[in-house]
Amino acid sequence: MTQDTSSSHQTAQALKGLRVIDLSRILAGPTATQLLADLGAEVIKIERPFTGDDTRGWGPPFVQDAEGADTRESAYYLCANRGKHSVALNIADPRGQAIVRDLVMSADIFVENFKPGDMARYGLDYASLSTINPRLIYCSISGFGQTGPNAHRAGYDFLVQGEAGLMSLTGEAEGQPMKAGVGIADLMCGMYASVGILAAVQARHESGRGQHIDISLMDAQIAMLVNQGVAYLTDGQVPPRRGNDHPTIVPYGTFPARDGAFILAVGNDAQFARFVTQAGAPGLATDVRFATNAARVRHREALLPLLATLTEGRTKAEWLAICEAHTIPAGPVNDLAQVFASDQVAAREMRVRLPHPLAREHHVDLIGNPLKLSQTPVQYRKAPPRLGEDTQSVLANILGLTPEDLRSLADAKVIQGYRET
Repeated sequence: MTQDTSSSHQTAQALKGLRVIDLSRILAGPTATQLLADLGAEVIKIERPFTGDDTRGWGPPFVQDAEGADTRESAYYLCANRGKHSVALNIADPRGQAIVRDLVMSADIFVENFKPGDMARYGLDYASLSTINPRLIYCSISGFGQTGPNAHRAGYDFLVQGEAGLMSLTGEAEGQPMKAGVGIADLMCGMYASVGILAAVQARHESGRGQHIDISLMDAQIAMLVNQGVAYLTDGQVPPRRGNDHPTIVPYGTFPARDGAFILAVGNDAQFARFVTQAGAPGLATDVRFATNAARVRHREALLPLLATLTEGRTKAEWLAICEAHTIPAGPVNDLAQVFASDQVAAREMRVRLPHPLAREHHVDLIGNPLKLSQTPVQYRKAPPRLGEDTQSVLANILGLTPEDLRSLADAKVIQGYRET
């Protein structure tokens, strides 16, 4: 089941009244600003005329039109840009820079992910913009931060997953280091950015002033090392890759069943005792090598082959039923078709449908927001915008530009999206 939001009941939203000027593209920045839009902020996405956000072309797959032809709207672009207004504006032109500054006068938040120094060349850096709007909260997202010897380098999720250590922990012990299957460095950087922005909004209630937020993919990825990173800092031992096994909990990984693999995530000694009893080997729970989690971690090489021999005698469904009946944490390894077909996904409204004028069926399906707020719920107000679809309305309504002003800017290719009425 897919939630259709076209006629959803509109209630108050937590961030209503906040205006965001979004000069970010790709994934980290757009993820942060999409979250703000879901929560009610007005997000004005500034894009290059005629090309727009790089991810518009990162496909296939693309949204297909009524004839089945690919549009300019890629699935990648759709994943992080709903609820925004697209203004196609050339910020390399002084007239485009002036428009951004005019928009900033009434803005609360400014988000950019250009390389350090680029915004200053356009007169759109924090020092410049905070002079005309001292309440502005300015978030800079970069690969390596605004300081340090690597500040000048461009940041890419894949490179950062490798350089910040995540890939050294991911993959089979004897295999190659592996990146995660999604851009997790970008995503978590975007999440940290949104938290920082909301913290600055709260601080502004007391100080009356905005501030500069400096966040990088590298820093966010290092923060994500959590227990593995602190384990290294504690004992100085570089953690190895363990595939699906956990470094400090055993058994906690994938195990073979008769018809494939399933996940077993035993979290304490009582669960272990219940599992091995159901597996027909209750003596393992009292074996001194396996009786406690610390002992099982030390003797994992002896225990895991024994458990695999036991689990491969039943099917996945049989094991999942047994574990469910005896409160032993276990689950399947689903592909995405199974994920989005599940009753749980439908119940939690994690697949949403929004009207889209270019799509063959006049809608696009997107992944829902996981936040469930009881008083100010997330609202899905519009599909990811087409390039420049809001240029005219935003510049006319917010800045008061006349049709003659807009026509002149369009003729000079400073903007895209002006339409004669």
